[in-house]
Amino acid sequence: MTRRKTKVAVVFGGRSSEHTVSCLSAGSILPHLDRDRFEVVPVGITHDEGRWVIGADDTRALEVRDRRLPTVNSLVPASGGQLVPVAPDEVLGEVDVVFPVLHGAWGEDGTIQGLLELGSVPYVGPGVLASAVAMDKEFTKRLLHGAGLPVGEYVVLRRDQETLSVDDRDRLGLPVFVKPARAGSSVGISKVADWAHLDSAIALARKTDPKVIIEAAVAGREVECGVLEFPDGRVEASVPAELRIVGGEVDWYDFDAKYLDDVCEFDIPAALEPRVAQELRATAVTAFRALDCQGLARVDFFVTDHDELVINEVNTMPGFTPISMYPRMWAETGIGYSALLTTLIETALARGTGLR
Repeated sequence: MTRRKTKVAVVFGGRSSEHTVSCLSAGSILPHLDRDRFEVVPVGITHDEGRWVIGADDTRALEVRDRRLPTVNSLVPASGGQLVPVAPDEVLGEVDVVFPVLHGAWGEDGTIQGLLELGSVPYVGPGVLASAVAMDKEFTKRLLHGAGLPVGEYVVLRRDQETLSVDDRDRLGLPVFVKPARAGSSVGISKVADWAHLDSAIALARKTDPKVIIEAAVAGREVECGVLEFPDGRVEASVPAELRIVGGEVDWYDFDAKYLDDVCEFDIPAALEPRVAQELRATAVTAFRALDCQGLARVDFFVTDHDELVINEVNTMPGFTPISMYPRMWAETGIGYSALLTTLIETALARGTGLR
């Protein structure tokens, strides 16, 4: 008797500023899913209109703006995973699990996770709370600090706050990094080395998010670590990876350095003292639990000259492009790309939905 394949909806695109990165991630995931075990349904979300469209099962599925593709409303609450079309009146498919490869707002921030919880559909990655917290850099730092974990100095500017006070400038010092509080992929981020440029950096960040976070620079190496939950509930950390800027005119890991310019080198594993590497991996797992994450996360650190750790961010849906650090770290740890995807899907199915 032929075993029924698990039907996986890979949801990608979305309305955030990271739409393109999400499409790149999905384009890498789709051909690496085990087709002997999974039946794959690519579902794209258009950037401008937020329409859900069913795509072809190849890289052309990323052309989510194509109006000829069948359109779906979304998952309907309590429907058991049914994708209901605008027309015709038939169910396009009933999925067993969703892989939401969405980065940024309206996807990675708990919104699609809430939708999937309402529909009782298992999904890859952390739940509503962890996704929302990790997307908001302010509350990530608050929870990490509350758990006794090291974070850098920062100030949050809400909608009604125009700029930093003199006291805050004195406390943070220069340089500072000005960021949208709820965005990723280095979108809208500026490094400010002169207070004369602060207000323009704040204005740039506010094109993405009215809430802005301004962080004191931390002198140190940039090191990342992947965290993975297994179907039996085990949580483990990958070998860490260090990224270094080796060319170009930038001296920090901005959007162009991440995705466009060939100016970065990566050491996987990072060249850390064994004691430091062990502490970093343990701290990554502690941060994962402090935010109540499930499934996966990438924890980004600074390692100072004195081998002290400072957590920069926690990313609950890290990139899965061919050059993304998360799958590369796990490959170096001993779990290849396809096996990693299978583990994430099996963990989501084992976890289910609702309170756990």
